Amino acid sequence: MTTRIQIYDTTLRDGCQGEEVDLTVESKLAVAERLDAFGVSYIEGGWPGSNPRDEAFFAPAMALGLRQARIVAFGSTRRAGVAADADENLAMILRAGTPAACVVGKAWDLHVREALRVSREENLDIIRDTMRFLRANLDEVIFDAEHFFDGWKANPEFTLECLRAAAEGGATLLCLCDTRGGSLPGDITAAVAAAEGAVETPLGIHCHNDGEMAVANSIAAVQAGCVQVQGTVNGVGERCGNANLVSIVPNLQLKLGYECVSEQQLHGLTDLAHFVDELANREPNKQQAYVGQSAFAHKAGLHASAVRRHSETYEHIAPEVVGNYQRVLVSDQAGRSNLLYKARELGIDPAELEPKVGELLQELKELEHAGFQFEVAEASFELLLQKAIKGEKLRYFELVGFRVINEKRHENEDPIAEATIQVRGPGGVLEHTAAMGTGPVNAIDTALRKALVEFYPSIEEMRLVDYKVRVLDDKHGTEGKVRVLVESHDAHHHWTTVGVSPNVIEASWQALVDAIDYKLYKDTKRTPAVSEASANSA
Repeated sequence: MTTRIQIYDTTLRDGCQGEEVDLTVESKLAVAERLDAFGVSYIEGGWPGSNPRDEAFFAPAMALGLRQARIVAFGSTRRAGVAADADENLAMILRAGTPAACVVGKAWDLHVREALRVSREENLDIIRDTMRFLRANLDEVIFDAEHFFDGWKANPEFTLECLRAAAEGGATLLCLCDTRGGSLPGDITAAVAAAEGAVETPLGIHCHNDGEMAVANSIAAVQAGCVQVQGTVNGVGERCGNANLVSIVPNLQLKLGYECVSEQQLHGLTDLAHFVDELANREPNKQQAYVGQSAFAHKAGLHASAVRRHSETYEHIAPEVVGNYQRVLVSDQAGRSNLLYKARELGIDPAELEPKVGELLQELKELEHAGFQFEVAEASFELLLQKAIKGEKLRYFELVGFRVINEKRHENEDPIAEATIQVRGPGGVLEHTAAMGTGPVNAIDTALRKALVEFYPSIEEMRLVDYKVRVLDDKHGTEGKVRVLVESHDAHHHWTTVGVSPNVIEASWQALVDAIDYKLYKDTKRTPAVSEASANSA
């Protein structure tokens, strides 16, 4: 029989303690719904009373009507010298209205002595009384044994006594915490075994990532007998973060045969990871295991060739299982297999490209040596494929010339940018326009589209949504080459183009022209374009 592992998510509490992680109440509610859909067992919503945002979360969260997850309120054991039924912190936990609570208590005698400044016997009473009080009012009470693994190393008998006190008070699960995040898997395995021998209450694991071992330690704990894993989406959390559930869940389920979520829910893992990053205003980690954009990306020609024949040669799982997908990159390391694979992926018959692959491969390597990067600029790469197939560059207009003026008249005023441009469109028709912009690149973009819209009205729906500049050779300072990436979209597509030059305006022009050419190529595949040859003769 497959063992079921409870997934306890603390993104909304412990995760929000991470630097630059900030979620509004509305965002926390949205994340809670996605976590429930993904199939987690528990969602820790926050610490009632610790801040207005956490306090405002629980009432609407309980009204969400979640199908699978239980909302959990977090708090600490009662204060020393205060009865449990008179402790305001415990009262706030109950007022949150959740069916379950998770309460943290000291399990390391150093903290009992230096932080609480009470005797070890009194600490045991505090744990026992807190659990008993909450258990009388709630369905489930989880005890988070803070610093359990450090405490077990220093004074194993006392640390195990803390677990016994929580169990005697009625705790429904004892979660062993690697609070400082410095333990190793061998430490975890031995301490979990000791805890299993001391109590009959089910055990959980809560790891931090200060030693880059949180995922490994969590898996070791499950293999040693823990039935619950606490962690966060994408491993967010204070200091170096918490155990990353995005890695833990597929490792447990796909590699070790435990049941965490349904097969269908696991397909939503990548979407969940990116959704949380988006709401937290974080750039998704491309190299993140399982869900990163690069997790199943293949760049070397040898790898791509093997993956085409059999994906298991370089992929440890089928990417679709976790909602990701395979990517074959094009670069100066690409081989014939990469190019033919990409052609097929882009809907181009590889047979059309086959005769030109050698020349294309050489051109691609020369361009990347010059600083171009096509791994992310797939629109520019597709235009490069079309150039190879047709024997000339696909172009819907010809530049006659442009001029940009960037003027700053007063110290406290923003600069003024103006671009004037002349282009020759279909039939050799000349168009001459000018436009103002917030900067030189914006001015060129506006003027160019203004000039072309008479020929190609669909350009109106095109938008430039991102613009990135990277200096490629900082040894030459402001004279060094720059790479410009332009991200565009319309109602149907989203694409990125690239330009490279020592002049940032020229690099931007290259990327902007590719962006427009790509848009028109997609819109007018059946309409003859103005090639360089015909444009020059116009």
